[in-house]
Amino acid sequence: MDALNLITANSVKKDLPKFSIGDTVKVSVKIKEGERERIQVFEGTVIAKKGSGTSSTFTVRRLTHGVGVERVFPIHSPNVADVKIVREGKVRRSKLYYLRDRVGKAAKVKSKIR
Repeated sequence: MDALNLITANSVKKDLPKFSIGDTVKVSVKIKEGERERIQVFEGTVIAKKGSGTSSTFTVRRLTHGVGVERVFPIHSPNVADVKIVREGKVRRSKLYYLRDRVGKAAKVKSKIR
């Protein structure tokens, strides 16, 4: 068990910002195409966070040409280069799956007033 804890402690990223459910984030993802590697940005609303430790993930949803697109990112993956918070959201739930059924302005999350 101690060996597992050591591996877990070494592979955990410590430079990620503290984002929460409802926040609009930009996730920079490393994509490998043959020999080349590039970074693609996926911007959307965080609708879920799951798990703990190295196996934790978060789900980001955005609308592209009227079609909802969701991606699940492992928080501690080496392919996730960076996560930047664009806007903080004001929500009262831990999972925002209800946004899947909403379209247009009804699918918006209110901004947090600082």
